[in-house]
Amino acid sequence: LQKELLKCKQEARNLQGIKDALQQRLIQQDAAVLQLKQELLRANMDKEELHNQNVDLQRKVEERNRLLAEYKKELCQKDRHLQQHQTKLDEMLRQLSEASYQQVDLERELEHKEALLAHCMKREAEE
Repeated sequence: LQKELLKCKQEARNLQGIKDALQQRLIQQDAAVLQLKQELLRANMDKEELHNQNVDLQRKVEERNRLLAEYKKELCQKDRHLQQHQTKLDEMLRQLSEASYQQVDLERELEHKEALLAHCMKREAEE
């Protein structure tokens, strides 16, 4: 009986050692699970923050695209006005050129008539 008792005590000590080792391992695993939960929570918070930043950036991109569309529209209008003004300017330059040629012709005609008048006056004076 004593041998059996010693054997049972030895087995109880072994089982207690195994139990203590398993409890220690369970504590380590609980700590690891807690750490993983904390990391998961941080990752989820980071993910939410990135999502919010993404939404904000998308909103900014949409706003800039809207502004870009407005600027393009304004630029097209200004280009049309510029073309209209350029057309008017070209027409005015053409008219100015024509007027300049007419002025030169009129000046030549005036010089010719003045010369004729002078010639006539000279003849009349001689007669």
